[in-house]
Amino acid sequence: MKRGTSLSIGILTVALFAVFFLYPAWMVVRQAFEVPGGGFTTAYLGAVFANPLYREGLWNALALGFSSTLATLLIAMPLALVAHRYAFPAKGVLGSLALVPMILPPFVGAVGVKQILGVNGAANALLTSLGLMDSAHPFDWLAEGRFAGIISMNALHLYPILYLNILAALSNLDPAMEQAAENLGCPPWKRFFRITLPLAMPGVFAGSSLVFIWAFTELGVPLVFDFPRVAPVQIFDGLKGLDRNPIPYALTTILLVIATLVFLTAKTVTAISGGGNTPRPKGRTTARRLAGWRGWACASLFGGVFAIASLPHLGVILLSVAERWYGTVLPDELTIRHYVEALGNGLVVPSIRNSLLYSGCAVALALTIGLAAAWVIVRSDLKGRALLDAMMMAPLAVPGLVMAFGYLALSQEGRPFHFLIGADGSPFALLVIAYALKRMPYIVRAAVAGLQQSNPALEEAAATLGAPPHRVLRRIAVPLIGANLAAGCLLAFAFAMLEVSDSLILAQQTQHFPITKAIYTLLGTLGNGPELAAALGVWAMVFLSVSILGAASLGIRRGGASGFGGVS
Repeated sequence: MKRGTSLSIGILTVALFAVFFLYPAWMVVRQAFEVPGGGFTTAYLGAVFANPLYREGLWNALALGFSSTLATLLIAMPLALVAHRYAFPAKGVLGSLALVPMILPPFVGAVGVKQILGVNGAANALLTSLGLMDSAHPFDWLAEGRFAGIISMNALHLYPILYLNILAALSNLDPAMEQAAENLGCPPWKRFFRITLPLAMPGVFAGSSLVFIWAFTELGVPLVFDFPRVAPVQIFDGLKGLDRNPIPYALTTILLVIATLVFLTAKTVTAISGGGNTPRPKGRTTARRLAGWRGWACASLFGGVFAIASLPHLGVILLSVAERWYGTVLPDELTIRHYVEALGNGLVVPSIRNSLLYSGCAVALALTIGLAAAWVIVRSDLKGRALLDAMMMAPLAVPGLVMAFGYLALSQEGRPFHFLIGADGSPFALLVIAYALKRMPYIVRAAVAGLQQSNPALEEAAATLGAPPHRVLRRIAVPLIGANLAAGCLLAFAFAMLEVSDSLILAQQTQHFPITKAIYTLLGTLGNGPELAAALGVWAMVFLSVSILGAASLGIRRGGASGFGGVS
């Protein structure tokens, strides 16, 4: 690629990120320190820390972040170690089932959990039938254990992120180091803490930082569990008075600062521990085949985690087909009526159409920008291409709640982004940009992986024969990495369809609701609203399952799966 073309693409990409990524984040921070009419103040931040309700909200958010990360680590670490070291019955199938929680947004899964753990839910009915609980005095799991319930939902949804990161880190270790320690008589537990864990720390910290940021800023699960004493929900509740209340800006700024510090700390620890600079292993660890009860014990570990993690999914499915489900372990009657009624509901079908439109346009935008950026990162010799690569990954470090809040504030009457709001109040442009930026890392990593694996000689030959860069890209490069791009686009499209923070905050009018906002609205509707929400949630599960399987199939076929290690 010519240097001038690379520089132009790089400058344009940086400019777009500056306007639609850095500027909204900066605006939120500025509003937290600016008094009306101009001037600097720390009074708003002081008001947050002086108010016991906001202090409690921040403390609860931190506690949820750290507790969810610890719980996720306790699930993911044993699974990754067992999968890395041993071969056991049905390992391939069970390893795939371990990723099932990724097919359901946690706040949708919380719908099923509420049905199971409610006062008259399935859990109490089961305990009563076993004689372990008095039916006259049922235990209110959600009232007594709401905080633990949110942690459990986060952990059961997010452990695949940490599992994949740790498994990738373990796969890159040189087995000679562990073998040497074993030959010297080092016991297994000591080898783990002295050799395996320190060497795998880059993957542990990388995954843990993403899990923490997600759980720390999670909005959907606390809303469904009716837990208002947490900072993200307090920000959401403050949106109605945004033009006259600076506290939401201050709260959002605090969340952004904490999330950024966590992400930078993880990066620093990774750099200090030598992540990315360790030599390639001279050999590969051969999984030790386990027979008999040991092999089945490992299989049971994976099967048990899958069974527990799939309970929210099971709850959503049963609720969607329940004619009556009150005080029994399983629904008394089954029906498909809710699916039929959902198709006739004035909220459901338009929300599906809206999500398809928002997500499709977002993927097209992300593909255009991401492919151009990946081309510069891999094929150019610009000195700043590493910085461009890091910038394209930046949306992973910034909570979606912060960006959605920034877009909402900037789109108010008289603000710079107000032109992005349609004449009928449609947030189409805002949601497309927000979805595209948040999911662009999937496409960039897929494109980078594909370009690194394809032979540049073909592109150089075309350029030598006089083909302009855009023709080389269209006729040579894109067909060669088509499977990688398709895999990245499928994942980006599927997760954009089920985006929570942007959808709940930016879509304010019923006719513009995407799927997740429709599900949240239906949950608060009297009558069969929860059942309709569950039916829509099942549709979302099926759609996301097909998309992930399609992306995995394409990635395996072209070796593109490796491109997603940094995104997970």
